Amino acid sequence: MLSHIEAKLLIVDDLPENLLALEALIARDDRAVYSAQSADEALSLLLQHEFALAILDVQMPGMNGFELAEMMRGTEKTKNIPIVFVSAAGREMNYAFKGYESGAVDFLHKPLDMHAVKSKVNVFVDLYRQRKAMRSQVEALERSRQEQEVLLKRLQVTQNELEHAVRMRDDFMSIVSHEVRTPLNGLILETQLRKLHLARDNADAFTLDKLRAMVDRDERQIKSLIRLIEDMLDVSRIRTGKLSIRPTQFDLVQMVQNLLETFMAQVAAADCTLTLKAPEPVLGTWDEFRIEQVVSNLISNALRYGGKGPVEVTVYAHNGQAVLEVQDHGIGISKENQARVFQQFERVSGSNVAAGLGLGLFISEQIVAAHGGRIGVESALGEGSRFTVRLPL
Repeated sequence: MLSHIEAKLLIVDDLPENLLALEALIARDDRAVYSAQSADEALSLLLQHEFALAILDVQMPGMNGFELAEMMRGTEKTKNIPIVFVSAAGREMNYAFKGYESGAVDFLHKPLDMHAVKSKVNVFVDLYRQRKAMRSQVEALERSRQEQEVLLKRLQVTQNELEHAVRMRDDFMSIVSHEVRTPLNGLILETQLRKLHLARDNADAFTLDKLRAMVDRDERQIKSLIRLIEDMLDVSRIRTGKLSIRPTQFDLVQMVQNLLETFMAQVAAADCTLTLKAPEPVLGTWDEFRIEQVVSNLISNALRYGGKGPVEVTVYAHNGQAVLEVQDHGIGISKENQARVFQQFERVSGSNVAAGLGLGLFISEQIVAAHGGRIGVESALGEGSRFTVRLPL
């Protein structure tokens, strides 16, 4: 049943008694009848309401029924309202033809046939309700289609994210297996070589100097393994919000000076120079272990990708911030890759020196952010890179 859809009817006649009679004839509980005694009054009602049918008297003072109909047909809001003309003039006036020409759907002559009027009004009301119901269904279908499109887009995004996550997982496992295997292979080869010397009672292979070199090599391989494990643990801590920051006051310049000494072997292997420019102490309150981790990552990358060029570290205070810059003169980073290098598992592409898990810069950015600071990069391909860390004092 469509009776729940409200149907409004408009009747226009300049004689009040005609309006009362027509309203009594077509009124029902499931309809609302609006009456007007002039075209102007009718136009005002037409702009306020949506009507299922308009019954217009032809002969009215001022604007007649035909002129009102033409105005309705020329207005977007009212052009589709069915119009029935009523006239007391005789059939010989040819009003019916003019009425249909004005866009009427029917023409009634007075005196009105009660049954015909009721029947015609019922038909137009039913048609209106059916159109209204159909329009509602079409709108509901359109809303449903739009919602489905949104859901499909979200599903596509989710699918892409899942596929990306799977690729990252596979890449990560491949990188981990390679990176862990490298120091382990070194330790295994060293152990096998020592077993061979022991089996041959080769005491010369275990002189004090050679033992020191063995211990140094073992220590480097073990530290490499520990670094890989710590990086993976840090990522887990970051994801769960458990990255701990224990601030104490210290001199950033002194910390960097001490750290640079630990890189001397790596500097020699890279056949480059590593210098520090720090005009004065920079005192601040940070987590010394975590900030050292950041600086160590930046220097390691500069030595790795520096192409044997000099690496310069600069530390100074400016506008209530500590500023640390690490400049290399190596392969550089393209514009499109500069935003990616701080993401997990991202490594500089197009380089034959890529190493590590691709977590160093991601972890560094998270540590700096946890201190309320920022880290950024300026670079161009073939012109080296400058990483800048800014930390509130």
